[in-house]
Amino acid sequence: MIKTILFDFDGVIINSNKVKDQAFRYIFDKIDPVFVEEFMLYHRSNGSKSRFEKIEYFHKKILNQKLDDFQRNFYLKKFSNYTLSRLTNKSLLISETLDFIRKNRSYNYHIVSGTFIQDLVFLCEKLGINKYFKSIEGSPTIKEILIKNILIKYNYMKEETILIGDSFNDMEAAEKNKIIFFGFNNNELNFNKNYIKNMGNFSPNKLHE
Repeated sequence: MIKTILFDFDGVIINSNKVKDQAFRYIFDKIDPVFVEEFMLYHRSNGSKSRFEKIEYFHKKILNQKLDDFQRNFYLKKFSNYTLSRLTNKSLLISETLDFIRKNRSYNYHIVSGTFIQDLVFLCEKLGINKYFKSIEGSPTIKEILIKNILIKYNYMKEETILIGDSFNDMEAAEKNKIIFFGFNNNELNFNKNYIKNMGNFSPNKLHE
């Protein structure tokens, strides 16, 4: 029986992906657009990786440049300022996900996200959703480790725990921790039975009937 549900944040609880696309274009506005477009392909293919990893990748792998601490902090601050000023808008919350959480209070709920932890906690408080979750976990710790730490800290059984995410990175993090993954809000993940087409009809324990 499923007792614990881990949720990704971006694309599962909030429609933030467009804002974050815009944020990366904004922070790299002084860089050749050809390189930025190459980066955007990487960014969209690695939805759950943190901004720390993505900014590092952009400089090392695409620009072939070393990223110093001053540049890193400049980009991170600029990214946070851009997203935090926009993502406190409650209209961006995914209503079917929040409805599921409110109607099914018997599960242990946690957020595991690639979003920077301080920004994530701030947003959840401003959006009024932090009360639903036993913990809110974010980057720079990678998702695979966040999940591992939750399983250990709360003594959860792996067979009783699932992750709901919208990216292949989420799926990989779940697989590495040997917990069940459910795809949501990304048709590229709709290739097996573990895909949620409508959160309102979702029943995790149908797996055990």
